[in-house]
Amino acid sequence: MSESSTPLIFLHGYWHGSWCWSEVIARVAGAGRPAVAVDMAGHGLRARRPQCLTRRPFDPAAVATEVSPVAAVDLDQAGDLLVAQIKEVGRGRPVTVVAHSMGGTVLTRAAQRAPDLVAHAVYLAAFMPASDVLAIACAQMPENAGDLVAPAFRADPAAIGALRLDLASDDADYRRQLRDAFYGDVDPAAADAALALLTPDAPAGIALGATTLTRDGWGSVPRTYVTSAQDMVIRPALQQKFIRDADAAFPDNPTSVVALDSSHSPFLSMPGQVADIVTKLG
Repeated sequence: MSESSTPLIFLHGYWHGSWCWSEVIARVAGAGRPAVAVDMAGHGLRARRPQCLTRRPFDPAAVATEVSPVAAVDLDQAGDLLVAQIKEVGRGRPVTVVAHSMGGTVLTRAAQRAPDLVAHAVYLAAFMPASDVLAIACAQMPENAGDLVAPAFRADPAAIGALRLDLASDDADYRRQLRDAFYGDVDPAAADAALALLTPDAPAGIALGATTLTRDGWGSVPRTYVTSAQDMVIRPALQQKFIRDADAAFPDNPTSVVALDSSHSPFLSMPGQVADIVTKLG
């Protein structure tokens, strides 16, 4: 398989699904590159929704107490699923994986487990934790001050096993906060459509998992980080910390960096630029 025909796999982040890559994949396919988007464990067709958000009459107290139906999903499951998806798409040969947001944590686990199957790891506004560091701990670092997602949680993740958003809320300020967090530079109509497609519960177990990184594992895989300067979920300072920490740990395999002046979701606000970036990678 030539470098130009290396398949691309796109992995979304928390609350999203494979649907979010449709505008990028159309452009990638138009450029002649084989590409597919996959669902993360606990998301997309694997998502399960809590009853409290649709039960009538609505019980606000249940939103904060109902244990999530995806509470058992963890980083081990998510990593195993991605490795299986990589094997299916690549048929045993390496693929390039593009991960967004919390999908980066899953990509890191998969690349550590099967580095020979990942031709290139691309982190698009994604979590890229250092060795043995929890993604949830990264989200709480001083470098991530000012993020708009954590204040939108409608339950204690430790109590329900998920990071829960009230996507059916009729609170205009709350819905504006979600749009500003995820889709600050996205056309408002497209942003509202995307919000309607989100899954309310993201499995906390994925963010509560950590991966031990080794030089012959994740440290051996070529990687690119695509920064997003207007990001209100993974703040720019935290993105830079991910890059610094990775390069300090594995200086012989430095991170390539590409900068976008985008919100957290450039796959919707500037899909052409994202497609151009990833199609040029091996």
